[in-house]
Amino acid sequence: MSTSETGPPDEPPAAPAAAKKLRPARTNATKQKLFEASMELIGERGAAGVTVDEIAAAAGVSKGTVYYNFGSKSDLIAQLLRHGVDILEARLLSVTGASADPLAGMDAMVGQAMDFMAEYPSFARLWVSENWRTPSEWQDTFAELRTRLLAVIGAAIDGVAAKYPVDASISRGSLETAIFGACFVVGLDRQTYNPERTRDQSAAAIMAIMRGYVLKQPDPQG
Repeated sequence: MSTSETGPPDEPPAAPAAAKKLRPARTNATKQKLFEASMELIGERGAAGVTVDEIAAAAGVSKGTVYYNFGSKSDLIAQLLRHGVDILEARLLSVTGASADPLAGMDAMVGQAMDFMAEYPSFARLWVSENWRTPSEWQDTFAELRTRLLAVIGAAIDGVAAKYPVDASISRGSLETAIFGACFVVGLDRQTYNPERTRDQSAAAIMAIMRGYVLKQPDPQG
């Protein structure tokens, strides 16, 4: 009887690399369970201190299921990083175009980022701890995902620049990076050290970067 008839084996199968990728037939619910279980464990002990057995047990699936879908712990972490960015990116895009004022729209986008950091603080910890580690086991994955998120932020900045006069001396790439990094650091700092800060207070601090990019208009009454 084939593996597909009996279910995944208890040990990593000797299969082609393509077979180790997440199968489309596997439900998003399973991936979400693995994501939440992994993030909780990684938040407690770091990626290196967590085993596949622990992740599988916490998610309520067999170790064989993890290997069958992902191939290794490294592949699992890479795919779960992508899953987390899928969630974050969808939330950022959900408010795109919701306001006629691009600054208000960007404020809503930053608020969505704060909500995501509050819901998945361990993802933010993993991102901050591993993203700038050199070399990192997931350096290529981080580079790909960082580019995706920066593109969303960059489009929002373009919207602001299309409506408001802006400071051309400020590097566009540095501005994207400043907002991107602030979302992770401010959101994580709020969860770890300053839970009394509200979501809107945190978002306003990040938006101060954007408001500094917009040039002040002369007062027509003055």
